[in-house]
Amino acid sequence: MRDSKPPSVEHVVQMRHIYKSFGTVQALSDVHFELRRGEILSLLGENGSGKTTLMNTLAGIYFPDAGEIIVNGNPVAICKPKDAFDLKIGMVHQHFKLVDVFSATENIVLGLPGGRTINRRALSKHVQEIAEQYGFEIDPDKKIYDMSVSEKQTVEIIKALYRGADILILDEPTAVLTPQETDKLFDIMRAMKKNNKSIILITHKLNEVLAVSDRVTVLRKGEYIDTVITKDATIQSLTDMMVGRPVSLAIDRPAAEEIKPILSIEALTALNPDGARALDDVTFKAYGGEILGVAGISGSGQRELCEAIAGLYPVIGGAILYRNEVNGQEVDENLVGLNPNEIVRKGVALAFVPEDRLGMGLVPSLDMVDNIMLKSYRKNKGIFVDRKSPRQIAERLVEELMIVTPDVFTPVRKLSGGNVQKVLVGREIDAAPHLLMVAYPVRGLDINSSHTIYHLLNQQKMKGVAVIFVGEDLDVLMEISDRLLVMSDGRVTGIVDPRVTSKQDIGLLMLGQSRHQEKGADAV
Repeated sequence: MRDSKPPSVEHVVQMRHIYKSFGTVQALSDVHFELRRGEILSLLGENGSGKTTLMNTLAGIYFPDAGEIIVNGNPVAICKPKDAFDLKIGMVHQHFKLVDVFSATENIVLGLPGGRTINRRALSKHVQEIAEQYGFEIDPDKKIYDMSVSEKQTVEIIKALYRGADILILDEPTAVLTPQETDKLFDIMRAMKKNNKSIILITHKLNEVLAVSDRVTVLRKGEYIDTVITKDATIQSLTDMMVGRPVSLAIDRPAAEEIKPILSIEALTALNPDGARALDDVTFKAYGGEILGVAGISGSGQRELCEAIAGLYPVIGGAILYRNEVNGQEVDENLVGLNPNEIVRKGVALAFVPEDRLGMGLVPSLDMVDNIMLKSYRKNKGIFVDRKSPRQIAERLVEELMIVTPDVFTPVRKLSGGNVQKVLVGREIDAAPHLLMVAYPVRGLDINSSHTIYHLLNQQKMKGVAVIFVGEDLDVLMEISDRLLVMSDGRVTGIVDPRVTSKQDIGLLMLGQSRHQEKGADAV
């Protein structure tokens, strides 16, 4: 039926019967995809459904095993990224491909043909003109290492536009953006759409899909499911289509039978490399049997707080008191000044899922078994390491968390971002902690996988574990947290009960505009 349709110039991209496999894993199977001129199309699917693989095929990073690609009505062969650029296709990857020591302009023009000398002033002017046309805010001469995440993303988008891209692929562009930065990006996307650009948005955030896209294409397990008009869709209908069955979107908040103190933070203070206070007199308590949510605009001290507790970030004042059992008695041990190995030797049962899953959490070149063994190899007696137990743990995690991988010996860098996150969260929870800290544990995960993580956190809570959950989705934090700690500029601006506090009040606390205290909460 599809093959009988003639190529349409209104469809700037048509992909037909696309197949792609990696070893024994069939990543794409008979996938169809169509993009119209001047539209924003969302590409939706669970982790490992083939979204990024399909777009990497269109961008020339992968070559399909079979199938046909038609661009502007003409069959084409896209064998490498340059072929995609020549067809005016640009892709902004989830992990930016920029040279840190170069300026914005230098990164934007890098690799383009030119003479032996360059006119930096003229290039910067051209970059500024593109920025002004679409509403970007950018300093063309600013170095990449001095930029925020949103500024780096702006450079990547302008780099594609500078090369003449009419078709723009954005892979998880809002994963590390604040709500304000996300709104700004969407305004820019709408401006590009008015200029007849066609945009493909790969995302897991269904509210964003409904807010900005015209149509939605859904993939499931490497197969094409359907394309629907966004205005006719709902979060529930899209979720059911992604998963293939009805899915409950409710987030549970069960009440534990016993609440007991696990961690007390007293006047914790830390400096960032510039000498400014990354943490400023932070005080709160975390209890076993509760989830303490941590909310705040990105860069408000959430990362530094978790790393300080884990012994990874130096502090200059205050106390980190962990309730430990020594000789049958409970004592509060101060962890300040201890490194992670010393914390472990003290018998502190702490697990940490960091924000940077491949930089700090896992070793990308190692497989699941070896990454799990990193947590346990010191317990081996003698000169030989036990690989049998880590392998059994890895195989159990694959089954329980539905991790998509060829086998447990595949390097984790070859897994999708969501499956990498499942490996990390599963490894830390398997260590049976008394204190579990998770920083953005569902970032990059589809809605079904996210609910799997929420369920795991609730399971830990009901076992008496103190869970500290740093999140970026305020709605989720308000649903799952028993108490919500709000940070702004390194300070605690409030500890509130999310069941009786409005989202607007919490938003004010995130901006540091007021100080709100729940009755009976820790002194701030």
